[in-house]
Amino acid sequence: MILAGLILLSVGLADVLRRFLRGRALWAGIAVAGVVVLVLAALGGAYLHAVAGLVVAALWVWLLPLDGRPRLSFWPAVLLAVLVVALVALMPARVMTGLFAGRWLATPFGPIGFDLLVLGLGVFAVLLETGNVIVRAALLGERAEIPEDVAPEREAAGAGAGVGGSVVTGLAPVPPGAVDPGTPTAPEPTPPMPAADHGFRGGRLIGPLERVLVLLLTLFAAYPLLAAMLAAKGIVRFPEISRDGVNGGRAEYFLVGSLVSWVVALGGALLLWWAARAGF
Repeated sequence: MILAGLILLSVGLADVLRRFLRGRALWAGIAVAGVVVLVLAALGGAYLHAVAGLVVAALWVWLLPLDGRPRLSFWPAVLLAVLVVALVALMPARVMTGLFAGRWLATPFGPIGFDLLVLGLGVFAVLLETGNVIVRAALLGERAEIPEDVAPEREAAGAGAGVGGSVVTGLAPVPPGAVDPGTPTAPEPTPPMPAADHGFRGGRLIGPLERVLVLLLTLFAAYPLLAAMLAAKGIVRFPEISRDGVNGGRAEYFLVGSLVSWVVALGGALLLWWAARAGF
């Protein structure tokens, strides 16, 4: 189980670092994070597991870049989930070595072993920025199947135009001295457009907070509070969704992003509950 925890921890740290750091700072952060993972593994006598976790994290970063489209769409997230579940389900409990061998740590959820603690840290790290990466990959995968919208008003703008830009109508000739409506005139000055209000872009912060709350409420079995929180999100976003167009793109965008984010959080909670019940 510690292998699954170190893989999730390595992936989560890698996504957090590449989200906030650039250039040399990013490489320095990656080096520090690698040392932290190796030291944590050394405390539990799992050196090779740490190396495997770092390799999987490097592959994850290559498959799901922050800039551009994912190389395998949403499938790396599915493969990571299958791998972690298989490791927790199939790998037997190992003989603990290292500094924390045979020790149990007191937590609000009861005493837990070192391997379960590492798994919990890994799940928490994934809920931060990796959840955003997974949601983005899912949305981009769905967006690839939606054709580009065509603006019909642009096609109809030049309909009925006659020679010289005048509109052919069946009206009587224009009397002398009058202004021909088909004659080009100087355009009236356009009033300045007000600056667009893009609002507060807090999606990258709301997502991690939401997933952490879903994880904690699920582990503490606070299901009424969980249902109320999820319903409140839908109520808050309802005015925006209600202004959706004919194709329903905004509503689908909200539903896909929210459901994927909730699945990541609930999957992490279920993984921790399963590992704890298995007695790791």
